[in-house]
Amino acid sequence: MRKGRVKIILNPMNKVVEVNKKTILLDAIREAGVIIRSICGGNGECGTCKVILNSGKVKYISKKYKKMLTPEELSKGYYLACQVKVLSDCEITIPIESRVFNPKILLTMEKIVEEINPASRKYLVKPPISIGGELHPISLEGYSGPTPNISDNARDKLLELRGREPLTATLTMTGGQPEIIGIEPGDRRRSNYGLAVDLGTTTVVAFLVDLSNGEIVGKMSELNNQITYGEALVSRIAYGSEPKGLKKLQIEAVRSINDLVDKLTKEASISVKDITDITVGGNTVMNHLLAGIDPSYLAYVDGNDKVSRSPIIKRAKDLGIYANPEAYIYCLPNVSRFLGGDAIGDVLAAGMHKSEDISLLVDMGTNGEIIFGNRLWFVSCSCASGPAFEGGGIRFGMRAMRGGIEHVKIDPDTFKAEYTVIGNTRPRGICGSGIIDLAAEMYSVGLLDFAGKIVEGKTSLVRRGRDGLEYVVVPAEKTAIGRDIVITQRDIDYLMDSKAANCGGIIVLMRKLKLTIYDVKHVYLAGAFGTYADIENATKFGIFPEFPNAEIHPIGNGSLAGAYAALLSV
Repeated sequence: MRKGRVKIILNPMNKVVEVNKKTILLDAIREAGVIIRSICGGNGECGTCKVILNSGKVKYISKKYKKMLTPEELSKGYYLACQVKVLSDCEITIPIESRVFNPKILLTMEKIVEEINPASRKYLVKPPISIGGELHPISLEGYSGPTPNISDNARDKLLELRGREPLTATLTMTGGQPEIIGIEPGDRRRSNYGLAVDLGTTTVVAFLVDLSNGEIVGKMSELNNQITYGEALVSRIAYGSEPKGLKKLQIEAVRSINDLVDKLTKEASISVKDITDITVGGNTVMNHLLAGIDPSYLAYVDGNDKVSRSPIIKRAKDLGIYANPEAYIYCLPNVSRFLGGDAIGDVLAAGMHKSEDISLLVDMGTNGEIIFGNRLWFVSCSCASGPAFEGGGIRFGMRAMRGGIEHVKIDPDTFKAEYTVIGNTRPRGICGSGIIDLAAEMYSVGLLDFAGKIVEGKTSLVRRGRDGLEYVVVPAEKTAIGRDIVITQRDIDYLMDSKAANCGGIIVLMRKLKLTIYDVKHVYLAGAFGTYADIENATKFGIFPEFPNAEIHPIGNGSLAGAYAALLSV
């Protein structure tokens, strides 16, 4: 080992990384390829990157840890990885509450495409005439559109294969003009695939699609490798505002997609070069980071005026995505800073653009998207619903992944919580749907009053803690983390703020549009909230108003469904 370098052993992953002395521990963990919770992106503001120092020496760079770690944790050797420099060889344990497991993946409705008309098709080539190495305009069997351009690579391949029959040309319309982007020997018309991607802040989900018939031949998901640089969008914007940070986040986004492509193509026994078109549904920040566009202006209010509503279109070779190098990547267009291509995908998935009825679409996550409209008009807004509905900002909150409590019932006599856990394992936290259930149940049994304050004196499960009153959901001996899982008054206050932002956004738009609750005929709920949350409990808690004439439709992963629809439509 070179002078000035230190070795870090990471358990239970049994990974070893060598870094420069005085490297921030969180950066070393990232360099090792280990994904650890870091909601704030390493600013010492969230307290989620907890580690245990088994041996070695580290030094704190600030006193922020004093607000984040309990005396009990400090006595057990807990540190915040983002707040210490490594001074010697170390052995570190990443406790279960700091690890990021593959989340419960939300797929989508798949049969939303009525007509299959992909932008990328394959045609047999009629033999070209070559004179002195020059090609006459080529013609394609069954193609009757404008004379296509031909990429340099395809032209070179055509010259190389001249005289051989049959030849297959890949023609795409994604770039706006017909263009031949590939030439192959043989009849390869049935070997034409596309990729529909939901590039989420936390997860990346992809469909491998046979473009000849629209069939989904593979589906897969992975964590977004960017997650260790901050779970919140504002953290990604901050990190990506510097050139080195932007490049790193772009590399991680591409790596996340390529990991899926690699697995999907191997599973389907096809070549990555058979992927000739890619569509991506992502929020405005994710689209910028994938394309390598500086996102810093998105942090400011006047950034809305600068957001282009034209789709971002790149080639696979420019981003390094595994596919036909000349294939286009088409990002569903953004609308504003916090209303991106994922919201456009939601609308496509819901079919609101085809209906005469007035509908409401709600996609609640870290950023809430609210859209009213029908086939003639759309009005939308985003609201700072906060990450509470995804488990963020809650002391024992977590995303919908293994070990997360997803549903809760409280016995009205004993006040004990009955719960179900993702993965049927011991709980290590509470995910968004569980938090909504918990709040609604506490109100129903009298442990929360009308103002959202925890009621003391009814049960010993309500006690005073460091954040005021708290309710014990799971005692320590039944958890995976060896500590009581509780919901605190501070958690409830944060949840109340989040639900007020969402409900307030809906009401403000309704007043602006002069709509009543009776005018809305359909309510579409996108994302994990709409799929997993108990709608009755969500309404009881006031997350959105009651619409007496409306049918409620969970649409699942609308971003992915929209990308799939766009893939099969010129």
